[in-house]
Amino acid sequence: MTLTEMPAAGLSTAPRRMFIGGAWVDALDGAVLETLDPATEQTLATVPRGGAADVDRAVRAARAAVEPGSPWRRTTPSQRGRILHRIGDLILEHGEELALTESRDNGKPVTYASFADIPMAADLFHYMSGWTTKIEGHTIPFSAAAPGSFLSYTTREPIGVVGQIIPWNFPLMMAAWKLAPALAAGCTVVLKPAEQTPLSALRLGELIQEAGIPDGVVNIVTGDGEAGAALAAHPDVDKVAFTGSTEVGKQIVRASAGNLKKLTLELGGKSPNIVYADADLGRAVAASAGAIFFNQGQSCMAGSRLYVERPVLDQVVEGLVAEMNKLVVGAGTDPATQLGPLVSREQLDRVRGYVESGVRDGAVPHTGGQSLPKRGYFTSPTIFTDTAPGMKIVDEEIFGPVLVVLPFDRLDDIVSIERTNPYGLAAGVFTRDLSKAVRTADAMRAGTVFVNTWNTLDAALPFGGYKQSGWGREMGHAVLENYLETKTVITDLS
Repeated sequence: MTLTEMPAAGLSTAPRRMFIGGAWVDALDGAVLETLDPATEQTLATVPRGGAADVDRAVRAARAAVEPGSPWRRTTPSQRGRILHRIGDLILEHGEELALTESRDNGKPVTYASFADIPMAADLFHYMSGWTTKIEGHTIPFSAAAPGSFLSYTTREPIGVVGQIIPWNFPLMMAAWKLAPALAAGCTVVLKPAEQTPLSALRLGELIQEAGIPDGVVNIVTGDGEAGAALAAHPDVDKVAFTGSTEVGKQIVRASAGNLKKLTLELGGKSPNIVYADADLGRAVAASAGAIFFNQGQSCMAGSRLYVERPVLDQVVEGLVAEMNKLVVGAGTDPATQLGPLVSREQLDRVRGYVESGVRDGAVPHTGGQSLPKRGYFTSPTIFTDTAPGMKIVDEEIFGPVLVVLPFDRLDDIVSIERTNPYGLAAGVFTRDLSKAVRTADAMRAGTVFVNTWNTLDAALPFGGYKQSGWGREMGHAVLENYLETKTVITDLS
């Protein structure tokens, strides 16, 4: 079946259930939520509106599944690895269906989901499957006693029950980023997908079940902020991993204080992208356009603040406007679409509000000339020039296809502005001068710095933020530290 055939046959409109303790269940009170197609504003399906009671039964299922003697705790590292690898294989086998689900539920172009979201989700499970057999402790000499008097060593153990809350911009990929390392470490999980985009997580739950995960190891509770708040505050959750806005991240910090849960947070960004006059300008313009317009700008690491060295400012802006005007706007299910709708009416209103504030503040908008569909949450891509720090569009995360351009003369000019940037998720630099690239990367306080590229991530590379862009890292070997405890054992041999 091809992608163009799938809208009629590939996505069921039947009511969905959530996944708790190995069973597909409704909310205890029978409440439901509608999930909408942002391109048509029509209901795709209903899902349970889980509440605190549903979160509690999911946590209890996860706790039972991580206790000593449970099937999951008896699973060998090699067996865990094979299960994780099988999940990755199943994601690829169902790639077209999952790409369509992402497009219909989120609005993103189905072609982008096919070459980015689906392969990377699968790759996370494949990559993490190799780590299950490499989680090791150490034998450490006891320095305060004669050799042979004590045997001291460390073991690495799963942290326990993990609550994971994921956003709506990359639903399947974020589920993979969260689930794969937690399962590799031997934890059990209660996953709460975004209320706007629950469908791919529920389908992933079916694939996880097919791969042979024991009951209760993965639980998926759908619902709104009530369910997320209950999960963050639950006294029997050992750790919370959250991706989303900085504002909600701070709420989760407060909610987790009851039992001092361990936290990892991947939060917002206002990422600087720097184009020097000596850059390959064709490459820089194309990559910078992709950095802001990919996924409709709904990316925490979107290159939304562009610094251009003054001698090439006009040339770069002209090139960016040309790239913007070439974008094909439409429903994500159309293979020709490059810029789909925003995820919701709320997000559309938010982005439009920022555009209006930029105009009021005196910035000059360059707006894409595409005609927009009459229905759906579509907005025109926009590039602002004549901007300055202090404008909302310059200082705040917009999370839409809106770029602000600022000229610069010296790197120190950028460093001075970025010193007040509360975020530090990503940054980028375009130059042919390697030493200049390294100096600029060193000057950026960001978790990831792209040089002559953007949006090029890999399962083996750690990803996360400085400052208010979060705590901890996703992906790579580093992510496993989020899900493991270290136990020290000291034995007197005398």
